[in-house]
Amino acid sequence: MKSFKNLALLLTLVFALTALAACGSSEGGDSESSGDEGQTEEGSNGDSGSESESGSEGGESAEGGESEELSGTVKVAGSSTVYPMAVYIAEQYQKEHSNVNVTVDSIGSGGGFKKSTKGEIDLSNASRQIKEEEKQIAKENDVQLEPLTLAYDGITVAVNNNNSFVENLSVSQLKKIFSGEVTMWSELNSEWPEEKIGIYAPGYDSGTNEYFHEAILGEDTEYVEDSRVTLSEDDNVLVRGIKNDEYAIGFFGYAYYAANEDSLKALGVKDGEDAEAVKPSEETIQNGDYTPLSRPLFTYVVVGSLEKPQVLDYTVFTLNNAAAAAKDVQYVPLKDEKYQEQIDKVKEWAPSN
Repeated sequence: MKSFKNLALLLTLVFALTALAACGSSEGGDSESSGDEGQTEEGSNGDSGSESESGSEGGESAEGGESEELSGTVKVAGSSTVYPMAVYIAEQYQKEHSNVNVTVDSIGSGGGFKKSTKGEIDLSNASRQIKEEEKQIAKENDVQLEPLTLAYDGITVAVNNNNSFVENLSVSQLKKIFSGEVTMWSELNSEWPEEKIGIYAPGYDSGTNEYFHEAILGEDTEYVEDSRVTLSEDDNVLVRGIKNDEYAIGFFGYAYYAANEDSLKALGVKDGEDAEAVKPSEETIQNGDYTPLSRPLFTYVVVGSLEKPQVLDYTVFTLNNAAAAAKDVQYVPLKDEKYQEQIDKVKEWAPSN
């Protein structure tokens, strides 16, 4: 009997130990399984997040492959004429690259070159070509600037929409007005009102001012300076001035006229006394009929800035979207192949190449 009891006790002990071992094994298995599931979920979330960032922030790089998420700043400044295009491009870019801070300042072509020739900005917008003295400053500062053509513009000569007596002016008549040779409308035409001509023009740092000076006044004639004249680097100031002055005249980029054509009237320009007057439009600007006030619009890239991934990417993006920007603000875009040729040049200029 004693032997049977001992056997029963031994079997009970063995069973208990077996059960305990099985329980421990089961808990260990659950723990390991739980660890695997957690790692898989974390890895999946990580992959998903990475793909989202690559798609929304990185996208394709300027070299055509997948890029890392871009960050940093891009500094753009210069021409008030190019400004509407530059703002459009910056807004579109930051929708795709929210971690890149793009600043765009309207300070005139000359103001932009003052900064870009010192390497203080990345892109310098201009409605004229760089001057020799500006090139020299850049050289002294070891800054390489290269031009990129964004679109074409026609400098628009405009009057108040209530002006019913003038429709066209010749180059010689414009010269008389903006040189101060005449101060009253009646001095140009005896049938026109004996009213002072208010003048609204871009400031002296403006490429538009300089281009108009060369095309209309010539090198030997200076702008008029008296109480009738308002100069501003902000084209919106000029537009408002003409809107509020029935006998005013002024000039600025075509986009500013197009945005305010309900309250402004664009004048036809005669390039010669016997020439036919031509008004600015996308067609006349593109085909060259609107002379002598059609001109290209530029941005000059600081080549050294292209070593920064965000600047290289932004510069390529600018050229890829320049046509859409030009159409949005009613400038005249280049042909597609011209933009592509410039993109290829930008990639060649990039210091990494």
